[in-house]
Amino acid sequence: MRTRFAPSPTGYLHIGSLRTALFVYLAAKSMDGKFILRIEDTDQSREVSGAVENLIKILDWIGINFDEGPHIDGGFGPYTQSQRVEIYNKYIQELLDKDEAYHCFCTPERLDSMRKEQQEKKQAPRYDRICRNLSKEEVLGRLSGGERYVIRQKMPLDGEIVVHDELRGDITFKCADMEDHVLIKSNGIPTYQFANVVDDHLMEITHVLRGDEWIASFPKNILLYKSFGWEAPKFAHLSLILNKEGGKLSKRQGDVAVEDYRAKGYLPESLLNFCVLMGWHPKDDNEILSLADMQEKFRIEDIGISPAVFDVEKLDYFNGYYIRQKPLEELVALCKPYLAENISKTSEERKKRDDFLKKVVALEQERMKKLSDIKEGTEFFFSEIEYESELLIWKKLTKEEVKNNLEKMAELLNEIQEGNWIKTSIEERVMAYLKAKDLKVGDYLWPMRVSLTGRKASPGPFEIADVLGKKESLERMKNAINKL
Repeated sequence: MRTRFAPSPTGYLHIGSLRTALFVYLAAKSMDGKFILRIEDTDQSREVSGAVENLIKILDWIGINFDEGPHIDGGFGPYTQSQRVEIYNKYIQELLDKDEAYHCFCTPERLDSMRKEQQEKKQAPRYDRICRNLSKEEVLGRLSGGERYVIRQKMPLDGEIVVHDELRGDITFKCADMEDHVLIKSNGIPTYQFANVVDDHLMEITHVLRGDEWIASFPKNILLYKSFGWEAPKFAHLSLILNKEGGKLSKRQGDVAVEDYRAKGYLPESLLNFCVLMGWHPKDDNEILSLADMQEKFRIEDIGISPAVFDVEKLDYFNGYYIRQKPLEELVALCKPYLAENISKTSEERKKRDDFLKKVVALEQERMKKLSDIKEGTEFFFSEIEYESELLIWKKLTKEEVKNNLEKMAELLNEIQEGNWIKTSIEERVMAYLKAKDLKVGDYLWPMRVSLTGRKASPGPFEIADVLGKKESLERMKNAINKL
């Protein structure tokens, strides 16, 4: 098996393209085959500088590696279409010689006028084939006169063509509904439809997995293979990815680039696990899947054809799961870029050291959905906290009652030795006192926690006091008492 991922170098990697790349990769690896990167840059007006390098870097980060491509010669290159123009010239001439293609000299102005007239008559806009039957003499004359032209595929005028999709079975198209589409543009560059057929054949691609938006082009591709007398690869068209409202994924509605998700702190493991379930599902229903698991279980025939739904809440679930599985030291390293701004706010050297950061990250590990959550979740550790005194009030307690309760907590905590200032000791001391006096836990722990964090929601007061240390914990509690 030889498969290919063939993106255009037009910028960042779309999350839908990542799903396609992953499925193509898994198809190859599940059959011990080859996974090839080919750059389809025939539309050079849309090319973005550095896009190919960025693509390779982001897929390498996510764990998808190629066997061949512009950066790894496997003997089938060049792997960039703009470097293969002489190859396309050879094969387009073969089609012209076979009368399977023809020169079209229609100007853009004539084509615009033709389409406008068709629309006014409520006809489907389609090339009217006026150049299809020009004599060889007229064609040669117009070529020698320097007229601009495109080369079009000569499609059958009647009958049907049946194409086979590995997921959908046979699909029938009426030839009368198909246009003589362009194979070579007026600048001599091939269209996607022509170049990808030639490249897939010469690179010995056995399986093509691509989006179902290409189904309409499927018969044109198959007819090209027949015109050359080549065996076509097996095709599988992947379903659309929709947003939760049922529409197409759009930048206006949220992030669609893999780089955006990386910047926000999504892990490669979670992105892969999430993407593989958009259109495929393991037979054992276990949805937590490593890349190795996917390679073992993935089969092309198990891909679904119903539209997949992009549910960011499910992505967050996977990301939270994989964050919780990370060894603490590795997670600290991953969180450091997101903690940099918080760290810059403190002048205390101890709060810049890894032992302190490790405690901070450990406290948030169970709560994080993405790495970037660590910034807001831990800000109160690094800078002075600001809050209204009303936040210290628990339920129907008065300010005076809250003040008394906080003073009692501070008195208890002050009795704990510095060397014994750990979560378990703090908790034992406080809870033993509350139980012995038959006091309500919330009346004491709510104001204590708020005094340490200045927040409605945060980890528990004992864990926070452990991280802050005795001196700073008591100082914050004293500041709260003064607020009351």
